[in-house]
Amino acid sequence: MTLLPDPWWPTIVLAVVLAADAVMSLKPPGFIRDCLDGVRFPRDWWWTLIVIKLTAATGLVAGLWVPGVALAANVGVVAYFVCAAVAHLRARFLGLAFWLNCLGLLALALVVLVVSL
Repeated sequence: MTLLPDPWWPTIVLAVVLAADAVMSLKPPGFIRDCLDGVRFPRDWWWTLIVIKLTAATGLVAGLWVPGVALAANVGVVAYFVCAAVAHLRARFLGLAFWLNCLGLLALALVVLVVSL
């Protein structure tokens, strides 16, 4: 095992999706605002999610050359979306945003993790 993602392209897809999500969150559209408000995530802390997503995207890309970094970043993304799913369940905010955005991105992160090993 080389600890470099193979194939490499699913890792890039996940990095692009996370980076796009982070950029959208700079001035969040209604569905992102509704989601974060729905799980009662404090607005003063919204910026942390942008930092986390950009850091993860950077780690995924860097991990194409540095063994183990993409794997660690991908595991972190899975953990992030597991925590997001728990927040949705605890807040009973189980609408479309939960099923498409939260669980969709969790599924993407899991698929990328499995196929890239």
